[in-house]
Amino acid sequence: MNHELRFGFLTVQNAPWPTMIDRWRYLEGLGFDSVWLADHFVNPNEPKQPWFEGWTLLAALAAQTTRIRVGTLTTNNSLRHPALLARQALTVDHISAGRLEVGIGAGGAPYDHTMLGGEVWKPPERVRRFDEAVLLLDLLLRNPETTYEGHYYQVREALMYPGPAQHPRPPLTVCAHGPSTLRTAARYADTWNMSGTLGLGRRAGIMRSAEGMLAEVRQRSRRLDAYAIRYGRDPTSIRRSFVFVARTTTEQPWASTDAFQDFVGRYRQVGISEFIFHWPRDGVTAGIEHVASTAIPTLRSRSMNV
Repeated sequence: MNHELRFGFLTVQNAPWPTMIDRWRYLEGLGFDSVWLADHFVNPNEPKQPWFEGWTLLAALAAQTTRIRVGTLTTNNSLRHPALLARQALTVDHISAGRLEVGIGAGGAPYDHTMLGGEVWKPPERVRRFDEAVLLLDLLLRNPETTYEGHYYQVREALMYPGPAQHPRPPLTVCAHGPSTLRTAARYADTWNMSGTLGLGRRAGIMRSAEGMLAEVRQRSRRLDAYAIRYGRDPTSIRRSFVFVARTTTEQPWASTDAFQDFVGRYRQVGISEFIFHWPRDGVTAGIEHVASTAIPTLRSRSMNV
């Protein structure tokens, strides 16, 4: 399956409300395909920074846009029960007139536990909870009534009316890097997402070369293929998505139009069809406008002619 090229931005919720509206409308006006928010109790890197709750803000911003697809990268499984998340997703899907992408990840930021008075889940528990939560979320969004008895989560005759605006449910974007979470993605994801901030260059002072970053993505994509086949799915039916984070690699796609096209071309060769970038910290958007008007139309045209 040849997935169409998509380009989007992650605009973390550390700006005033009017500024967030301006950013989302700006990106929509430039023709980008998607725009995303994070989902943490506070900014994990700067906890005293101003910060808005992800799903509340997502609903509000969805109502301020008309075309661009909206979502979370990624919903943190430690913050809410899957049934509540399903109800939130159903609601935002209707507010957005069927433009929602449900991004979900296993979490892991300590503040998301400790500031709520809980203990930080150890990695094995975190991935087991994640797998069970994604299974249950899939069931809840597909069915008008669900009963489920899991180890971590249970629902009894949970009703989901009127049902999502999209059928059979909003697309699931599963963020996964290790073998356990990749197996979850292989079973349930419409889109598999890999972020430059997770699994690549996380240790202080470590940066991946452009070749090293690409090799990491290729390796995980191939592992996803193998798991999908094991579970009876066509691997090509799963879209591949990558969040580029400049501080984790020597790659510089914004250096020029040619650099951006080369970056996308190399990642296309390993199966990536969705490219998501962080809103620039310095607020300078000239590069975004240039790429939107020159590089992206050329890349879309080439993709359609393949």
